[in-house]
Amino acid sequence: MASLRGKREAPRGRYTPNLWPVWIVAPVALIAAGSLGWVIYHYAYDHFSQAAADQKPPRPVNINDVLKATVTALTLVGAVLAGLYAYRKQRLAEGDAHRADASQLADRYTTAAEQLGHDQAAVRLAGVYALARLADDWAEQRQVCIDVLCAYLRMPYEPDPTAPEHKAGEREVRQTIIRVIRDHLQEPDVPTAWCEYNFDFTGAVFDGGSFSTSHFRGMVDFVGAEFSSGTVDFARAEFGGGTVDFHGATFSSGTVDFHGATFSSGMVDFLEARFRGGTVNFDSATFSGGLVYFARARFGGGTVDFDNAAFSGGRVLFVGAEFSSGTVDFHVARFSGGTVNFADARFSGGTVTFGDARFSSGMVDFARARFSSGTVNFHVAEFNGGTVDFDGAEFSSGMVDFARARFSSGTVNFHVAEFNGGTVDFDGAEFSSGMVDFARARFSSGTVNFHVARFSSGTVNFHVARFSGGRVTFGAAEFNGGSVTFESATFNAGTVSFAAVEFNAGTVSFNDATLSGCTVHFGGGTTPAARFSGTTFEWGPLPVPAGA
Repeated sequence: MASLRGKREAPRGRYTPNLWPVWIVAPVALIAAGSLGWVIYHYAYDHFSQAAADQKPPRPVNINDVLKATVTALTLVGAVLAGLYAYRKQRLAEGDAHRADASQLADRYTTAAEQLGHDQAAVRLAGVYALARLADDWAEQRQVCIDVLCAYLRMPYEPDPTAPEHKAGEREVRQTIIRVIRDHLQEPDVPTAWCEYNFDFTGAVFDGGSFSTSHFRGMVDFVGAEFSSGTVDFARAEFGGGTVDFHGATFSSGTVDFHGATFSSGMVDFLEARFRGGTVNFDSATFSGGLVYFARARFGGGTVDFDNAAFSGGRVLFVGAEFSSGTVDFHVARFSGGTVNFADARFSGGTVTFGDARFSSGMVDFARARFSSGTVNFHVAEFNGGTVDFDGAEFSSGMVDFARARFSSGTVNFHVAEFNGGTVDFDGAEFSSGMVDFARARFSSGTVNFHVARFSSGTVNFHVARFSGGRVTFGAAEFNGGSVTFESATFNAGTVSFAAVEFNAGTVSFNDATLSGCTVHFGGGTTPAARFSGTTFEWGPLPVPAGA
Protein backbone atom coordinates (compact mmCIF):
# COMPACT_ATOMS: atom_id res chain seq x y z
CA MET A 1 0.00 0.00 0.00
CA ALA A 2 2.86 2.36 0.71
CA SER A 3 4.12 2.01 -2.86
CA LEU A 4 0.62 2.60 -4.25
CA ARG A 5 0.22 5.66 -2.08
CA GLY A 6 3.59 6.94 -3.25
CA LYS A 7 2.58 6.48 -6.88
CA ARG A 8 -0.73 8.22 -6.31
CA GLU A 9 0.94 11.20 -4.62
CA ALA A 10 3.73 11.50 -7.19
CA PRO A 11 3.53 14.80 -9.08
CA ARG A 12 1.96 14.39 -12.48
CA GLY A 13 2.35 17.91 -13.82
CA ARG A 14 1.42 21.30 -12.46
CA TYR A 15 -2.11 21.32 -13.83
CA THR A 16 -2.94 17.56 -13.51
CA PRO A 17 -5.51 16.71 -10.78
CA ASN A 18 -4.22 14.25 -8.19
CA LEU A 19 -6.63 11.30 -8.95
CA TRP A 20 -6.62 7.56 -8.16
CA PRO A 21 -5.81 5.21 -11.08
CA VAL A 22 -8.85 3.58 -12.76
CA TRP A 23 -7.67 0.00 -12.04
CA ILE A 24 -7.94 0.81 -8.35
CA VAL A 25 -11.04 2.97 -8.50
CA ALA A 26 -13.21 0.50 -10.53
CA PRO A 27 -13.03 -2.55 -8.16
CA VAL A 28 -13.34 -0.28 -5.12
CA ALA A 29 -16.42 1.37 -6.67
CA LEU A 30 -18.08 -2.03 -7.44
CA ILE A 31 -17.45 -3.28 -3.91
CA ALA A 32 -18.72 -0.01 -2.46
CA ALA A 33 -21.86 -0.08 -4.66
CA GLY A 34 -22.65 -3.72 -3.69
CA SER A 35 -22.11 -3.00 -0.02
CA LEU A 36 -24.25 0.12 -0.22
CA GLY A 37 -27.07 -1.79 -2.00
CA TRP A 38 -26.98 -4.50 0.65
CA VAL A 39 -27.16 -1.94 3.46
CA ILE A 40 -30.00 -0.02 1.79
CA TYR A 41 -31.97 -3.23 1.11
CA HIS A 42 -31.78 -4.38 4.76
CA TYR A 43 -32.58 -0.91 6.05
CA ALA A 44 -35.67 -0.74 3.76
CA TYR A 45 -36.72 -4.29 4.68
CA ASP A 46 -36.57 -3.47 8.42
CA HIS A 47 -38.53 -0.27 7.83
CA PHE A 48 -41.33 -2.00 5.88
CA SER A 49 -41.40 -4.94 8.35
CA GLN A 50 -41.98 -2.54 11.25
CA ALA A 51 -44.72 -0.75 9.29
CA ALA A 52 -46.46 -4.03 8.42
CA ALA A 53 -46.27 -5.31 12.03
CA ASP A 54 -47.91 -2.12 13.32
CA GLN A 55 -51.06 -2.67 11.19
CA LYS A 56 -54.24 -4.38 12.59
CA PRO A 57 -54.26 -7.11 11.67
CA PRO A 58 -50.50 -7.54 10.88
CA ARG A 59 -49.66 -7.87 7.19
CA PRO A 60 -46.74 -9.59 5.45
CA VAL A 61 -43.84 -7.49 4.05
CA ASN A 62 -44.25 -6.54 0.37
CA ILE A 63 -40.86 -7.42 -1.17
CA ASN A 64 -41.64 -5.31 -4.26
CA ASP A 65 -41.86 -2.18 -2.08
CA VAL A 66 -38.48 -3.01 -0.52
CA LEU A 67 -36.90 -3.51 -3.96
CA LYS A 68 -38.41 -0.26 -5.30
CA ALA A 69 -37.03 1.71 -2.34
CA THR A 70 -33.61 0.12 -2.74
CA VAL A 71 -33.47 0.81 -6.49
CA THR A 72 -34.58 4.44 -5.94
CA ALA A 73 -31.86 5.03 -3.36
CA LEU A 74 -29.22 3.42 -5.57
CA THR A 75 -30.38 5.57 -8.50
CA LEU A 76 -29.82 8.72 -6.44
CA VAL A 77 -26.41 7.49 -5.43
CA GLY A 78 -25.64 6.73 -9.08
CA ALA A 79 -26.64 10.26 -10.05
CA VAL A 80 -24.24 11.64 -7.48
CA LEU A 81 -21.47 9.40 -8.77
CA ALA A 82 -22.22 10.45 -12.33
CA GLY A 83 -21.86 14.07 -11.25
CA LEU A 84 -18.54 13.27 -9.61
CA TYR A 85 -17.40 11.55 -12.79
CA ALA A 86 -18.38 14.60 -14.83
CA TYR A 87 -16.50 16.79 -12.38
CA ARG A 88 -13.45 14.52 -12.79
CA LYS A 89 -13.62 14.90 -16.56
CA GLN A 90 -13.95 18.68 -16.17
CA ARG A 91 -10.88 18.79 -13.97
CA LEU A 92 -8.91 16.79 -16.49
CA ALA A 93 -10.11 19.04 -19.30
CA GLU A 94 -9.14 22.15 -17.33
CA GLY A 95 -5.74 20.62 -16.64
CA ASP A 96 -5.28 20.06 -20.37
CA ALA A 97 -6.32 23.67 -21.07
CA HIS A 98 -3.96 25.04 -18.41
CA ARG A 99 -1.12 22.95 -19.77
CA ALA A 100 -1.83 24.26 -23.24
CA ASP A 101 -1.94 27.85 -21.95
CA ALA A 102 1.26 27.36 -19.97
CA SER A 103 2.98 25.89 -22.98
CA GLN A 104 1.85 28.79 -25.14
CA LEU A 105 2.97 31.33 -22.51
CA ALA A 106 6.32 29.58 -22.19
CA ASP A 107 6.75 29.75 -25.96
CA ARG A 108 5.93 33.47 -25.87
CA TYR A 109 8.48 33.95 -23.08
CA THR A 110 11.19 32.20 -25.07
CA THR A 111 10.41 34.25 -28.17
CA ALA A 112 10.42 37.56 -26.25
CA ALA A 113 13.71 36.69 -24.52
CA GLU A 114 15.30 35.86 -27.86
CA GLN A 115 14.09 39.17 -29.28
CA LEU A 116 15.66 41.06 -26.36
CA GLY A 117 19.01 39.52 -27.24
CA HIS A 118 18.82 40.42 -30.94
CA ASP A 119 21.44 42.64 -32.58
CA GLN A 120 18.88 45.01 -34.13
CA ALA A 121 17.31 47.64 -31.87
CA ALA A 122 13.91 47.34 -33.58
CA VAL A 123 13.73 43.63 -32.71
CA ARG A 124 14.79 44.34 -29.12
CA LEU A 125 12.01 46.93 -28.85
CA ALA A 126 9.51 44.33 -30.03
CA GLY A 127 10.85 42.00 -27.34
CA VAL A 128 10.27 44.65 -24.66
CA TYR A 129 6.61 45.08 -25.59
CA ALA A 130 6.13 41.31 -26.00
CA LEU A 131 7.52 40.62 -22.54
CA ALA A 132 5.39 43.38 -20.96
CA ARG A 133 2.25 41.96 -22.58
CA LEU A 134 3.24 38.48 -21.40
CA ALA A 135 3.59 39.79 -17.83
CA ASP A 136 0.02 41.13 -18.05
CA ASP A 137 -1.31 37.77 -19.30
CA TRP A 138 0.76 35.52 -17.02
CA ALA A 139 0.24 36.68 -13.43
CA GLU A 140 1.96 33.60 -11.97
CA GLN A 141 5.24 34.49 -13.71
CA ARG A 142 4.83 38.28 -13.75
CA GLN A 143 7.75 38.83 -11.41
CA VAL A 144 9.97 36.73 -13.70
CA CYS A 145 9.05 38.88 -16.71
CA ILE A 146 9.76 42.05 -14.69
CA ASP A 147 13.10 40.58 -13.61
CA VAL A 148 14.09 40.00 -17.25
CA LEU A 149 13.31 43.62 -18.18
CA CYS A 150 15.31 44.85 -15.18
CA ALA A 151 18.18 42.50 -16.05
CA TYR A 152 18.38 44.12 -19.49
CA LEU A 153 18.90 47.51 -17.83
CA ARG A 154 21.67 46.00 -15.69
CA MET A 155 23.60 44.94 -18.79
CA PRO A 156 26.77 46.94 -19.61
CA TYR A 157 25.81 50.19 -21.30
CA GLU A 158 27.82 53.01 -22.83
CA PRO A 159 25.68 56.18 -23.00
CA ASP A 160 28.27 58.19 -24.94
CA PRO A 161 27.30 57.87 -28.65
CA THR A 162 30.89 58.64 -29.69
CA ALA A 163 32.39 55.75 -27.68
CA PRO A 164 33.33 52.54 -29.58
CA GLU A 165 31.22 50.41 -27.17
CA HIS A 166 28.05 52.38 -27.87
CA LYS A 167 25.26 50.35 -29.53
CA ALA A 168 22.99 52.15 -31.98
CA GLY A 169 19.41 52.42 -30.73
CA GLU A 170 20.29 51.09 -27.29
CA ARG A 171 19.18 54.23 -25.45
CA GLU A 172 15.71 54.03 -27.02
CA VAL A 173 15.38 50.39 -25.97
CA ARG A 174 16.33 51.22 -22.37
CA GLN A 175 14.04 54.25 -22.25
CA THR A 176 11.20 52.08 -23.56
CA ILE A 177 11.73 49.56 -20.76
CA ILE A 178 11.56 52.34 -18.17
CA ARG A 179 8.46 53.78 -19.85
CA VAL A 180 6.74 50.36 -19.88
CA ILE A 181 7.50 49.91 -16.18
CA ARG A 182 6.18 53.38 -15.39
CA ASP A 183 2.94 52.71 -17.30
CA HIS A 184 2.30 49.69 -15.07
CA LEU A 185 2.80 51.70 -11.86
CA GLN A 186 0.08 54.30 -12.49
CA GLU A 187 -3.09 52.57 -11.24
CA PRO A 188 -2.37 50.29 -8.29
CA ASP A 189 -5.86 48.75 -8.17
CA VAL A 190 -6.07 47.39 -11.73
CA PRO A 191 -5.35 43.64 -12.19
CA THR A 192 -2.29 44.26 -14.40
CA ALA A 193 -0.60 46.77 -12.04
CA TRP A 194 3.01 46.11 -11.07
CA CYS A 195 3.01 48.35 -7.96
CA GLU A 196 3.40 45.48 -5.50
CA TYR A 197 6.30 43.87 -7.39
CA ASN A 198 10.05 44.29 -6.98
CA PHE A 199 12.45 45.97 -9.42
CA ASP A 200 16.17 45.25 -9.38
CA PHE A 201 18.33 47.89 -11.09
CA THR A 202 21.50 47.02 -9.14
CA GLY A 203 24.57 48.51 -10.79
CA ALA A 204 22.63 49.83 -13.79
CA VAL A 205 23.73 52.94 -15.71
CA PHE A 206 21.01 55.57 -16.12
CA ASP A 207 21.07 58.51 -18.49
CA GLY A 208 17.38 59.37 -18.13
CA GLY A 209 13.93 57.84 -17.76
CA SER A 210 10.62 58.67 -16.10
CA PHE A 211 8.84 57.01 -13.15
CA SER A 212 6.68 60.11 -12.60
CA THR A 213 3.27 59.75 -10.87
CA SER A 214 4.08 56.11 -10.09
CA HIS A 215 2.89 54.24 -6.99
CA PHE A 216 5.60 52.26 -5.19
CA ARG A 217 4.60 49.53 -2.77
CA GLY A 218 7.37 47.02 -3.38
CA MET A 219 11.17 47.12 -3.50
CA VAL A 220 12.93 49.25 -6.14
CA ASP A 221 16.66 48.60 -6.01
CA PHE A 222 19.20 51.09 -7.45
CA VAL A 223 22.07 49.77 -5.28
CA GLY A 224 25.39 50.75 -6.86
CA ALA A 225 23.65 52.35 -9.86
CA GLU A 226 25.36 55.15 -11.79
CA PHE A 227 23.54 58.32 -12.82
CA SER A 228 25.76 59.85 -15.46
CA SER A 229 23.45 62.23 -17.30
CA GLY A 230 19.85 63.03 -18.14
CA THR A 231 16.93 63.00 -15.70
CA VAL A 232 15.48 60.05 -13.79
CA ASP A 233 12.06 61.35 -12.91
CA PHE A 234 10.03 60.37 -9.81
CA ALA A 235 7.99 63.62 -9.89
CA ARG A 236 4.65 63.36 -8.04
CA ALA A 237 5.28 59.69 -7.29
CA GLU A 238 3.60 58.21 -4.20
CA PHE A 239 5.55 56.12 -1.72
CA GLY A 240 2.89 54.42 0.38
CA GLY A 241 5.08 51.48 1.31
CA GLY A 242 8.08 49.55 0.13
CA THR A 243 11.59 50.81 -0.45
CA VAL A 244 13.51 52.70 -3.14
CA ASP A 245 17.17 51.91 -2.50
CA PHE A 246 20.07 54.03 -3.87
CA HIS A 247 22.60 52.49 -1.45
CA GLY A 248 26.09 53.16 -2.79
CA ALA A 249 24.81 54.81 -5.98
CA THR A 250 27.01 57.35 -7.78
CA PHE A 251 25.69 60.69 -9.02
CA SER A 252 28.24 62.26 -11.36
CA SER A 253 25.81 64.32 -13.41
CA GLY A 254 22.16 64.54 -14.36
CA THR A 255 19.12 64.77 -12.09
CA VAL A 256 17.04 62.43 -9.94
CA ASP A 257 13.76 64.26 -9.52
CA PHE A 258 11.29 63.62 -6.65
CA HIS A 259 9.51 66.95 -7.28
CA GLY A 260 6.07 66.91 -5.64
CA ALA A 261 6.46 63.31 -4.46
CA THR A 262 4.47 62.10 -1.44
CA PHE A 263 6.08 60.00 1.30
CA SER A 264 3.52 58.56 3.70
CA SER A 265 5.47 55.42 4.57
CA GLY A 266 8.27 53.28 3.21
CA MET A 267 11.87 54.36 2.66
CA VAL A 268 14.09 56.07 0.11
CA ASP A 269 17.66 55.05 0.92
CA PHE A 270 20.80 56.93 -0.23
CA LEU A 271 23.06 55.18 2.33
CA GLU A 272 26.72 55.68 1.37
CA ALA A 273 25.76 57.25 -1.96
CA ARG A 274 28.37 59.41 -3.72
CA PHE A 275 27.43 62.86 -5.05
CA ARG A 276 30.08 64.27 -7.37
CA GLY A 277 27.67 66.35 -9.44
CA GLY A 278 24.11 66.52 -10.59
CA THR A 279 20.95 67.12 -8.56
CA VAL A 280 18.61 65.09 -6.36
CA ASN A 281 15.44 67.14 -6.20
CA PHE A 282 12.73 66.84 -3.50
CA ASP A 283 11.28 70.27 -4.35
CA SER A 284 7.68 70.58 -3.01
CA ALA A 285 7.73 66.98 -1.76
CA THR A 286 5.44 66.08 1.16
CA PHE A 287 6.72 63.98 4.08
CA SER A 288 3.98 62.75 6.39
CA GLY A 289 5.78 59.51 7.21
CA GLY A 290 8.47 57.19 6.04
CA LEU A 291 12.22 57.65 5.89
CA VAL A 292 14.67 59.34 3.49
CA TYR A 293 18.13 58.09 4.39
CA PHE A 294 21.44 59.80 3.41
CA ALA A 295 23.50 58.25 6.24
CA ARG A 296 27.25 58.17 5.48
CA ALA A 297 26.64 59.69 2.05
CA ARG A 298 29.52 61.67 0.51
CA PHE A 299 28.85 65.09 -1.00
CA GLY A 300 31.74 66.24 -3.18
CA GLY A 301 29.52 68.28 -5.48
CA GLY A 302 26.00 68.57 -6.76
CA THR A 303 22.78 69.56 -5.01
CA VAL A 304 20.15 67.85 -2.87
CA ASP A 305 17.12 70.13 -2.97
CA PHE A 306 14.21 70.09 -0.47
CA ASP A 307 13.06 73.58 -1.52
CA ASN A 308 9.45 74.21 -0.42
CA ALA A 309 9.11 70.67 0.97
CA ALA A 310 6.55 70.05 3.75
CA PHE A 311 7.46 67.91 6.78
CA SER A 312 4.59 66.89 9.03
CA GLY A 313 6.13 63.54 9.91
CA GLY A 314 8.76 61.08 8.84
CA ARG A 315 12.53 61.44 8.96
CA VAL A 316 15.30 62.69 6.66
CA LEU A 317 18.62 61.39 7.96
CA PHE A 318 22.12 62.63 7.04
CA VAL A 319 23.72 60.85 10.01
CA GLY A 320 27.47 60.55 9.49
CA ALA A 321 27.34 62.21 6.05
CA GLU A 322 30.41 64.07 4.74
CA PHE A 323 30.15 67.42 2.96
CA SER A 324 33.24 68.63 1.13
CA SER A 325 31.31 70.52 -1.54
CA GLY A 326 27.84 70.89 -2.98
CA THR A 327 24.54 72.08 -1.48
CA VAL A 328 21.69 70.62 0.57
CA ASP A 329 18.81 73.07 0.30
CA PHE A 330 15.72 73.29 2.57
CA HIS A 331 14.83 76.81 1.40
CA VAL A 332 11.19 77.73 2.25
CA ALA A 333 10.63 74.23 3.67
CA ARG A 334 7.86 73.87 6.27
CA PHE A 335 8.40 71.80 9.40
CA SER A 336 5.29 71.00 11.42
CA GLY A 337 6.67 67.63 12.52
CA GLY A 338 9.24 65.04 11.66
CA THR A 339 13.02 65.08 11.92
CA VAL A 340 15.95 66.19 9.75
CA ASN A 341 19.06 64.69 11.30
CA PHE A 342 22.71 65.65 10.56
CA ALA A 343 24.08 64.03 13.74
CA ASP A 344 27.80 63.16 13.46
CA ALA A 345 28.00 64.73 9.99
CA ARG A 346 31.29 66.26 8.79
CA PHE A 347 31.34 69.64 7.03
CA SER A 348 34.62 70.50 5.31
CA GLY A 349 32.86 72.49 2.60
CA GLY A 350 29.55 72.97 0.91
CA THR A 351 26.32 74.57 2.12
CA VAL A 352 23.24 73.38 4.01
CA THR A 353 20.54 76.03 3.83
CA PHE A 354 17.24 76.43 5.67
CA GLY A 355 16.76 80.01 4.45
CA ASP A 356 13.14 81.21 4.83
CA ALA A 357 12.17 77.84 6.32
CA ARG A 358 9.23 77.69 8.77
CA PHE A 359 9.49 75.65 11.98
CA SER A 360 6.31 75.08 13.99
CA SER A 361 7.33 71.66 15.29
CA GLY A 362 9.78 68.87 14.63
CA MET A 363 13.57 68.80 14.94
CA VAL A 364 16.67 69.62 12.90
CA ASP A 365 19.56 67.81 14.59
CA PHE A 366 23.30 68.61 14.15
CA ALA A 367 24.37 66.87 17.37
CA ARG A 368 28.11 66.07 17.40
CA ALA A 369 28.53 67.45 13.86
CA ARG A 370 32.00 68.73 12.91
CA PHE A 371 32.38 72.02 11.02
CA SER A 372 35.83 72.70 9.55
CA SER A 373 34.42 74.73 6.66
CA GLY A 374 31.21 75.34 4.78
CA THR A 375 27.97 77.05 5.80
CA VAL A 376 24.73 76.07 7.53
CA ASN A 377 22.22 78.78 6.77
CA PHE A 378 18.95 79.60 8.63
CA HIS A 379 18.80 83.10 7.13
CA VAL A 380 15.32 84.68 7.65
CA ALA A 381 13.95 81.38 9.00
CA GLU A 382 10.90 81.50 11.31
CA PHE A 383 10.80 79.47 14.53
CA ASN A 384 7.32 79.12 16.01
CA GLY A 385 8.20 75.80 17.60
CA GLY A 386 10.47 72.85 17.20
CA THR A 387 14.17 72.42 17.91
CA VAL A 388 17.44 73.02 16.06
CA ASP A 389 20.07 71.06 17.95
CA PHE A 390 23.89 71.53 17.76
CA ASP A 391 24.46 69.65 21.03
CA GLY A 392 28.15 68.66 21.24
CA ALA A 393 28.98 70.07 17.78
CA GLU A 394 32.53 71.26 17.02
CA PHE A 395 33.28 74.43 15.05
CA SER A 396 36.83 74.98 13.81
CA SER A 397 35.76 77.05 10.81
CA GLY A 398 32.74 77.76 8.64
CA MET A 399 29.52 79.56 9.49
CA VAL A 400 26.12 78.85 11.01
CA ASP A 401 23.90 81.74 9.94
CA PHE A 402 20.64 82.75 11.69
CA ALA A 403 20.74 86.32 10.33
CA ARG A 404 17.33 88.02 10.49
CA ALA A 405 15.73 84.80 11.74
CA ARG A 406 12.59 85.21 13.87
CA PHE A 407 12.15 83.26 17.11
CA SER A 408 8.65 83.27 18.60
CA SER A 409 8.99 79.79 20.10
CA GLY A 410 11.16 76.73 19.93
CA THR A 411 14.81 76.12 20.82
CA VAL A 412 18.20 76.48 19.15
CA ASN A 413 20.61 74.41 21.19
CA PHE A 414 24.45 74.68 21.24
CA HIS A 415 24.74 72.84 24.54
CA VAL A 416 28.31 71.51 25.12
CA ALA A 417 29.35 72.74 21.64
CA GLU A 418 33.02 73.60 21.04
CA PHE A 419 34.03 76.75 19.15
CA ASN A 420 37.63 76.69 17.95
CA GLY A 421 36.85 78.91 14.98
CA GLY A 422 34.07 79.84 12.64
CA THR A 423 31.04 82.05 13.16
CA VAL A 424 27.52 81.61 14.54
CA ASP A 425 25.61 84.64 13.33
CA PHE A 426 22.28 85.96 14.70
CA ASP A 427 22.72 89.36 13.00
CA GLY A 428 19.35 91.15 12.96
CA ALA A 429 17.51 88.18 14.49
CA GLU A 430 14.26 88.80 16.38
CA PHE A 431 13.53 87.04 19.68
CA SER A 432 9.95 87.29 20.93
CA SER A 433 10.09 83.91 22.66
CA GLY A 434 12.00 80.67 22.61
CA MET A 435 15.57 79.90 23.64
CA VAL A 436 19.08 79.96 22.19
CA ASP A 437 21.14 77.78 24.51
CA PHE A 438 24.98 77.82 24.75
CA ALA A 439 25.03 76.15 28.18
CA ARG A 440 28.41 74.49 28.90
CA ALA A 441 29.69 75.49 25.45
CA ARG A 442 33.44 76.09 25.11
CA PHE A 443 34.85 79.07 23.20
CA SER A 444 38.57 79.11 22.33
CA SER A 445 38.14 81.00 19.07
CA GLY A 446 35.49 82.05 16.60
CA THR A 447 32.58 84.45 16.87
CA VAL A 448 28.97 84.36 18.09
CA ASN A 449 27.25 87.45 16.76
CA PHE A 450 23.96 89.00 17.90
CA HIS A 451 24.60 92.34 16.12
CA VAL A 452 21.40 94.41 15.71
CA ALA A 453 19.34 91.55 17.18
CA ARG A 454 16.08 92.52 18.94
CA PHE A 455 14.96 90.83 22.17
CA SER A 456 11.37 91.33 23.31
CA SER A 457 11.20 87.98 25.09
CA GLY A 458 12.90 84.62 25.11
CA THR A 459 16.28 83.54 26.48
CA VAL A 460 19.90 83.45 25.32
CA ASN A 461 21.73 81.18 27.73
CA PHE A 462 25.52 80.93 28.28
CA HIS A 463 25.15 79.16 31.65
CA VAL A 464 28.46 77.50 32.70
CA ALA A 465 30.02 78.33 29.30
CA ARG A 466 33.81 78.64 29.20
CA PHE A 467 35.59 81.40 27.27
CA SER A 468 39.31 80.93 26.61
CA GLY A 469 39.13 82.93 23.40
CA GLY A 470 36.74 84.02 20.72
CA ARG A 471 34.19 86.77 20.67
CA VAL A 472 30.50 87.10 21.61
CA THR A 473 29.03 90.38 20.42
CA PHE A 474 25.64 92.00 20.95
CA GLY A 475 26.66 95.23 19.18
CA ALA A 476 23.72 97.59 18.56
CA ALA A 477 21.24 94.95 19.76
CA GLU A 478 18.00 96.07 21.42
CA PHE A 479 16.62 94.56 24.65
CA ASN A 480 12.93 95.23 25.25
CA GLY A 481 12.46 92.02 27.19
CA GLY A 482 13.83 88.56 27.50
CA SER A 483 16.93 87.30 29.23
CA VAL A 484 20.63 86.91 28.45
CA THR A 485 22.45 84.93 31.10
CA PHE A 486 26.16 84.22 31.64
CA GLU A 487 25.58 82.72 35.10
CA SER A 488 28.47 80.55 36.32
CA ALA A 489 30.33 81.16 33.06
CA THR A 490 34.14 81.22 33.11
CA PHE A 491 35.97 84.01 31.22
CA ASN A 492 39.71 83.38 30.83
CA ALA A 493 40.13 85.17 27.50
CA GLY A 494 38.15 86.50 24.59
CA THR A 495 35.62 89.28 24.38
CA VAL A 496 31.94 89.80 25.17
CA SER A 497 30.74 93.07 23.68
CA PHE A 498 27.53 95.02 24.36
CA ALA A 499 28.68 98.17 22.51
CA ALA A 500 25.85 100.43 21.31
CA VAL A 501 23.23 98.11 22.81
CA GLU A 502 19.92 99.60 23.97
CA PHE A 503 18.78 98.09 27.27
CA ASN A 504 15.10 99.05 27.67
CA ALA A 505 13.80 95.95 29.48
CA GLY A 506 14.64 92.36 30.22
CA THR A 507 17.49 90.81 32.22
CA VAL A 508 21.25 90.36 31.73
CA SER A 509 22.92 88.21 34.38
CA PHE A 510 26.59 87.51 35.18
CA ASN A 511 25.87 85.97 38.60
CA ASP A 512 28.57 83.56 39.80
CA ALA A 513 30.63 84.17 36.65
CA THR A 514 34.43 83.95 36.88
CA LEU A 515 36.49 86.70 35.21
CA SER A 516 40.24 86.18 34.94
CA GLY A 517 41.19 87.48 31.53
CA CYS A 518 38.18 88.10 29.34
CA THR A 519 37.03 91.52 28.27
CA VAL A 520 33.35 92.36 28.81
CA HIS A 521 32.69 95.85 27.59
CA PHE A 522 29.71 98.10 26.96
CA GLY A 523 31.34 100.51 24.55
CA GLY A 524 32.67 103.96 25.20
CA GLY A 525 35.59 105.93 23.86
CA THR A 526 35.78 105.34 20.13
CA THR A 527 33.01 102.73 20.36
CA PRO A 528 29.38 103.84 20.84
CA ALA A 529 28.36 103.20 24.43
CA ALA A 530 25.45 101.06 25.50
CA ARG A 531 22.31 102.88 26.69
CA PHE A 532 20.68 101.75 29.93
CA SER A 533 17.05 102.72 30.50
CA GLY A 534 15.26 99.72 31.96
CA THR A 535 17.05 96.41 31.76
CA THR A 536 17.78 94.57 34.98
CA PHE A 537 21.47 93.63 35.40
CA GLU A 538 22.90 91.06 37.76
CA TRP A 539 26.55 92.09 37.53
CA GLY A 540 28.15 89.38 39.63
CA PRO A 541 31.95 90.00 39.53
CA LEU A 542 31.64 92.36 36.56
CA PRO A 543 32.48 96.06 37.18
CA VAL A 544 29.39 98.20 36.76
CA PRO A 545 29.87 100.36 33.65
CA ALA A 546 29.24 104.08 33.61
CA GLY A 547 25.61 104.97 33.06
CA ALA A 548 24.24 101.57 34.18
